[in-house]
Amino acid sequence: MTVRAFHTNWTRPFSLRNPSSPYAVEPFELLTTALSALTWRRENGSICMICDSEAARYYNALGLSFLWDDGIHPLLDTIPHDINAHAFWAAGKLYALSVLPAPCVMIDTDFIVWKPLAELLSDCDVAAIHREDILPGIYPNPQALGCAHGFDFSAFDWSVHPLNTALAFFGSDAFRRYYTDTAITFMRSAPDADNVLTYMVFAEQRLLAMCAEKQQVRVTALSDLPSLFDGTQQGYFTHTWGFKQQMCEDPSLSDSFCRRCATRLRTDFPADAVQIAAIPTLAQFF
Repeated sequence: MTVRAFHTNWTRPFSLRNPSSPYAVEPFELLTTALSALTWRRENGSICMICDSEAARYYNALGLSFLWDDGIHPLLDTIPHDINAHAFWAAGKLYALSVLPAPCVMIDTDFIVWKPLAELLSDCDVAAIHREDILPGIYPNPQALGCAHGFDFSAFDWSVHPLNTALAFFGSDAFRRYYTDTAITFMRSAPDADNVLTYMVFAEQRLLAMCAEKQQVRVTALSDLPSLFDGTQQGYFTHTWGFKQQMCEDPSLSDSFCRRCATRLRTDFPADAVQIAAIPTLAQFF
């Protein structure tokens, strides 16, 4: 079984944080994006990039558009401006998912799948990389989400553990539509959201689990957090999320990581590595 996947890049949050800076992505993020796309194509199926026009221009100018065999689709310019891009910085993922039919896999650009997933996805309607603990500072009670007006929090089971969506599979198109409709309704109910973590992870991760519980769909967690980071998940996945801040703060860590990525690209994808090595900001690592 092959499954269509998609990456997402919505640049409006970057522009809000950096109003006088041209859009750019760190080298380590570009290299993990390349590995994420190329390994998905090798092991699991096609992949596209759903983004806005600014991101499309950026990837095309760098010469990276070849990474996505299913194309670059600048569909996110239409995200309504009543979406608070500061609080809902990953809203692009939910809008991208709302237009891509199931079956599909939503995968972050810093997440790499090294092996075929077909066997792991065969008996579920929804899968995510792992469940998350309900930590009050990250997943608070509904009273802490008071900027959301008119959203019916009482319709959901608050005891179900959230699903991390660094990778998420949707096998049911009816559920995909229900989840994205619900999440987008929540985001549009909170234009004045005042927390950059809790509102986004509720919309993206806690609501996914709550919606799945409410609809009684079959859910699979593909790994767990300890296994993901200690290497006992049998070599399936790499997620650099927890390491990125360290690389931003320590150039030597970033340099070492980028060189390891370049080595892996040269080994696994030699023809593609030649094109990537021609990019001025990445050439030094090859």
